Amino acid sequence: MREQQRGRSAEHAHRTREFDAFVAGAAGRLLHAATLLTAETRARNPYAQALLTTALAHTYAVWDRLRDEDPYDLARRDLAARFARTAWRHHGGQGGVLAVLSPQERLVVVLRLYEGVAEEQVAALLGLSEPRVRAICARSVATLRSTARRDTGAAA
Repeated sequence: MREQQRGRSAEHAHRTREFDAFVAGAAGRLLHAATLLTAETRARNPYAQALLTTALAHTYAVWDRLRDEDPYDLARRDLAARFARTAWRHHGGQGGVLAVLSPQERLVVVLRLYEGVAEEQVAALLGLSEPRVRAICARSVATLRSTARRDTGAAA
């Protein structure tokens, strides 16, 4: 009985070490992606931190069942899905670089351009067609460029 408990305890410790190593390597990039999604600033990003925390909690909960699945991809998908479900409550950003975009546009831009997720995967995740994802991405980039030009002109 005690040996069985020790075995479970050692297994749990190994699982925790693996997950801690994953978080140490991935949390910074995931937090940056969440901050871009929420259009918050790096200095003040409570919504992004909450999204990251819940995504990592979900990843930890299924950690033992991950076989050939990439834990980073799982956490990123969870983060994006949670943002998509709750973005309507947090439409306006707080001054982040993507604040001029709608939540859907931010989601497409972050997944496609920051994370490098294929159009097919973004389309499947968001329930959109690939041409729609392409159009949203192109429109968003054009909006960001015109905003940058306008801001640069105003600063000069």
